[in-house]
Amino acid sequence: MRITETTPKTFMGYVFSLLMSICLMACTEQIDEAKVTQVVPPLPISTVTVLKQAALAMPDSYSADVAKDILQKGGNAVDAAIAAQFVLAVTLPEAGNIGGGGFMMIYKDKKSDFIDYREQAPLSAHRDMYLGEDGEVIPNQSVIGILSSGVPGTVAGMWLAHKKHGSLPWKELLQPAFNLAEEGFKVHPKLAKSIEMYITSLEKRGFAVNFENYFADAKANEIFQQLELADTLKRIRDQGRDGFYKGQTAKIISDFMRQENGLVTEQDLLSYEAKSRQPITAKWRGYQLLTSPPPSSGGIAIIQWLKMYDLMTRDQEKLTHNSAAYMHLLAEIGKRVFADRAEYLGDPDFVKVPVDSLITDEYIAMRSQTVLKDGISVTELVKPGLKESEETTHFSVMDKWGNAVSNTTTINLGYGSGVVVEGAGFLLNDEMDDFSSKPGVANVFGAVGGQANEIQPKKRMLSSMTPSMVLKDGEVTFVTGSPGGTTIISSVYLSILHALEFSMSAEDVVNKPRFHHQLLPKDVIRHHNGIDPAVISELEQMGYTMSNGHFGDMQVILNKDGKIDAASEITGRGKSIVF
Repeated sequence: MRITETTPKTFMGYVFSLLMSICLMACTEQIDEAKVTQVVPPLPISTVTVLKQAALAMPDSYSADVAKDILQKGGNAVDAAIAAQFVLAVTLPEAGNIGGGGFMMIYKDKKSDFIDYREQAPLSAHRDMYLGEDGEVIPNQSVIGILSSGVPGTVAGMWLAHKKHGSLPWKELLQPAFNLAEEGFKVHPKLAKSIEMYITSLEKRGFAVNFENYFADAKANEIFQQLELADTLKRIRDQGRDGFYKGQTAKIISDFMRQENGLVTEQDLLSYEAKSRQPITAKWRGYQLLTSPPPSSGGIAIIQWLKMYDLMTRDQEKLTHNSAAYMHLLAEIGKRVFADRAEYLGDPDFVKVPVDSLITDEYIAMRSQTVLKDGISVTELVKPGLKESEETTHFSVMDKWGNAVSNTTTINLGYGSGVVVEGAGFLLNDEMDDFSSKPGVANVFGAVGGQANEIQPKKRMLSSMTPSMVLKDGEVTFVTGSPGGTTIISSVYLSILHALEFSMSAEDVVNKPRFHHQLLPKDVIRHHNGIDPAVISELEQMGYTMSNGHFGDMQVILNKDGKIDAASEITGRGKSIVF
């Protein structure tokens, strides 16, 4: 059941409790991480804003309650996010993880930062590793089983975020997750059903992985303990990142990999680095978008989508929400967005990604010229424009100082590779599928890639995860993000339109029907229940194939005129709190 707590029940506005002007200085502390770069300069501001409220939107009640507790103890938004991340590794095994990776967008003390803890390809990985002798992609090898796993980045990412931005002790942030693993937690019926269905699916498809050995005992409304995971979390709690990437845990992982003919070695773990990157910023209307840079493909995409939408609707009456004209226009834009994604985007440490060129007003204007308002562009003719799981999870946090975190984390498909590291108790990701196994061949989400996203050792695979924020005059207006593979991008840009174009409440932002269109499969629009049947009929008559099915699990925070609102999508098992 969706639970929303609000204290007090009526939202209050901002209170400015610190009147003294301060000088915002760049942090010069040396951090035990390689190549940590300074982030976007602070926006000009003369006062520090203290809110009467804090807020969070989490994908389950355990992470929500722990994050609230951390904030009430005086921790900041980053502290709460770190604690929640590790709790989700226990209570949301389909996506929460220490065996995967993700992105964390941070806005703290009027400065932005982006922590990239995306997984990397192992040192022994190579471009053609998923191709058979005939040169074709071997089915499922990059999707399930030991060979589908990249080097995990979550622990390193949380450690870096804490070193740069945390305030409470690391051990205090890890303790709740350890307790839930050791003492157990009551299994939500939706989680129990999901585990049961996944085990059945593995059996039907004949995949021999050890998932059932670890999760078959997770029954609805019963206590489920994970003692091996508790031991691993204890080492991380007591030793920091070294408790995962060195010592006993690293040896357990590498020994298991050797035994199962996997690729991740102790050297892979030792050499992994989380990175601080510069977020992408762009002006949109009177706001500042703050979104994800490569190796995320989502930040560039949502800026292109929003800017092109504004350009195509300029000087005309506002389109009706979820009308056929509205959905068709955004689908047409989506074709161009995904054509650019396939051609240009990849790990910026390996390929030059033309970020600035792809989001300039001139480029947006040029791309808009071929958008058809009354017909569907021929998919095969939509080319790049420059001349040269869905089971992820997301959460959003805002503290009383106005600091905010938007964090998206994943092991790719639900329950990742299906493989649990024996002796360490955590699921491995199947993120290698997010590379381009072969140019022009779609991955499990239908996303096509090229040379920019080919497999190389230590390279980060392209991602659709797009934790994002919207600022107004230096204050956080909106915090958003979602799981859902390539549909993440649609969920995020639509949530921004819901909040700012259509002035929806947080509850409506996450629960109004959404839709998604990308270059492939050809002319298919995926959509939630609730779209007007007449609209569906009109789009079908235009030539679209309409595919009904839910995607995403949005967790948003909305600061509207000083009133804080938060919501978790009703179809999930999340919990939002304003207090």
